[in-house]
Amino acid sequence: MTDIRVPCTLVPCLDVADAQYDAVVVVTDSIDKLTGNLENIKAVLQDYEHVDGKLENPGFVHFIKTDVVPSKRLIFAPTGPLNRDYDDVRRFADAANRGINRAVAAGSNNPLLVRPVDDSFPKAGLVTSLGAMQVLYVPIEVREDVPSRARKVNNLGVWCNDQTRVVKALPILNGLEKGRSVCRDIGGSDPERMAAPRVAQYVQDVFKGTCIKVNILSDPEVFKKEYPLLAAVNRSAGCVERHRGHVIFLEYVGEGDIDTTLLLVGKGITYDTGGADIKAGGVMAGMHRDKCGAAAVAGFFQVLDSLKPKGLKVLGAMSMVRNSVGSECYVADEIITSRAGVRVRVGNTDAEGRMVMADVLCQMKEKALNEVNPHLFTIATLTGHAIRAMGPNYSIILDNGPASKEQTSQKMQAVGSQYGDPFEISNIRREDYEFHKGKSEYEDVLQCNNLPSTMTPRGHQTPAAFMIMASGLDKHGIDSERPLKYSHMDIAGSSGPFPGVPTGSPVVAMAARYVLDRVA
Repeated sequence: MTDIRVPCTLVPCLDVADAQYDAVVVVTDSIDKLTGNLENIKAVLQDYEHVDGKLENPGFVHFIKTDVVPSKRLIFAPTGPLNRDYDDVRRFADAANRGINRAVAAGSNNPLLVRPVDDSFPKAGLVTSLGAMQVLYVPIEVREDVPSRARKVNNLGVWCNDQTRVVKALPILNGLEKGRSVCRDIGGSDPERMAAPRVAQYVQDVFKGTCIKVNILSDPEVFKKEYPLLAAVNRSAGCVERHRGHVIFLEYVGEGDIDTTLLLVGKGITYDTGGADIKAGGVMAGMHRDKCGAAAVAGFFQVLDSLKPKGLKVLGAMSMVRNSVGSECYVADEIITSRAGVRVRVGNTDAEGRMVMADVLCQMKEKALNEVNPHLFTIATLTGHAIRAMGPNYSIILDNGPASKEQTSQKMQAVGSQYGDPFEISNIRREDYEFHKGKSEYEDVLQCNNLPSTMTPRGHQTPAAFMIMASGLDKHGIDSERPLKYSHMDIAGSSGPFPGVPTGSPVVAMAARYVLDRVA
């Protein structure tokens, strides 16, 4: 059975003098907020400040030996100022990350995380704990291959002055972290450990005996018939059994009357060589992370299974394909008719992500027509342009007309800011559709130009228009009798650094938007 546990056991704690903890990590912007049973810690830090004027500087983590805590290990990880125009709740996560990392380096197995009450950010407590859990995650390859390193700590104490409130919050924190862990396991693992067949097995293991239904397709002949664009990308890798593409379908149906249906399609490129338009010049390294969109879909379903929101139905699809190069690989200039009957001219084989999602999106569109209040999403590490446009720490969301009317992007951005999983907003414009119109009578749609997205104007916006056109969603805009809401998320920036550990974005923001208000 695949291990999906959170990195450690979370334990609520009322007393910083509890002897079971072998380090105390304090996260705040000001030691003046250390009141009540935190006064002893405040006094120690005030004395320390006399000899180190940089105490509250966020660039430092302070390790202080003191008798005011049983372990004699006091670690102060300041957030820095929280009141400037550009400060947000992530200051807490960043500080907790640094502080817990220092505790682990000092040999702590049972640290206590202390965040004094701060009314400026209502979700600061949860975000602080998630920041600590991020650094405590252990990659699945390490957990499997080196069992002695499967955990960095045993327990993480969470200090509170209201145990009832924290005990109620811990299942939510656990549920979110389990989702992020599943996302990291799939998204961050190497191209062999999480090749498509092994992703399928992992997903089956994770959801065995749960409320999540799993259905897996892997027959190349079925792909040719049902998902011709995906089949083209899979043509080369499909010749190698251990790399053969899989489409993994997930379903969750909450208790009670369903009032909202989400239909999610995730890009799961297990490794992206670029195909015939090969990624040359050393830019291929790290392309095992091109499956983080599909990983986020799986992570979101783990949250659904953990928290079981009522009144919500979610259908998910993970398009797991390797973009290999070889004698069978697809090439530019090919014309392929999509599931929606759209003739697509391939312009660049390195634009494979939109190819593996478009037909599956078309199928989800067909299902959406029979669902209650449906909203379609694609989630993908789709373009380098997303990083160039918005930087390395932000997801981007784009709406079609019906989704824009409901301000989907604005609502996602607002909740993402609250929970430290931020979004920037882009728009799909007329130029994006014009860019992908067929350039001759041979084709209806051009898949891509022959430049990297980073060198293409509107390089992260146009792919959304392509997927709308290739999937037939353009027949369901605000001018149609059956408008369908569709939003595209490009998580190339927010998915995490390489080298480094994936963030699990945008699992928390999606859960905050669609799940947490439905949990009793």
